[in-house]
Amino acid sequence: MRPWLLSLLLALAGCQTLPSTLPVAEPAPAAACRWPAEGTAPREVLRRAVTALEEDGFLIRHTALAPAVVSAERIRILPGYGGRYDDWERHGMFGGVGIGGGRGRVAGGMMIGFGGVGSVTRDATQLERVSLLVGDETIRVSRDLQLIDWRGELLEARSASTDDFCRRLRDAMATGGDA
Repeated sequence: MRPWLLSLLLALAGCQTLPSTLPVAEPAPAAACRWPAEGTAPREVLRRAVTALEEDGFLIRHTALAPAVVSAERIRILPGYGGRYDDWERHGMFGGVGIGGGRGRVAGGMMIGFGGVGSVTRDATQLERVSLLVGDETIRVSRDLQLIDWRGELLEARSASTDDFCRRLRDAMATGGDA
């Protein structure tokens, strides 16, 4: 191998480095999303968490005792959020008329038939996931939201471990878990 080619490859290889920090949840989880276990058995905490999450409309995806964890998700359709200003295949209710052309020509056309109904069929979907982990001394909750458009493309993903959500979950576990 030629020396100049080897030095070029070594220089390019030196440009590839590891990140200086690991990814961090943005925004950071709220302080209310971590509370003491207060000596409650992990099985009882899990039972209360499953009851509270199901009453709030979540579907339980996974539970385990070692480590004590509950994973749940909820899917919501967000009417009017997706596709309103999207020009992809925009047609009227019963068709459309267009004038266009290319390469110096002018063309016209008309589509007849039952077309789409605008953004009614193109609503976005919100996927909300919650995980609850019971440790020896603390209970931790994490929640994230993903917004997915009507084509299945991810529009937004963020941490949503807020004070309000975690307090409501903790209160629901304290009151609703006794039944």
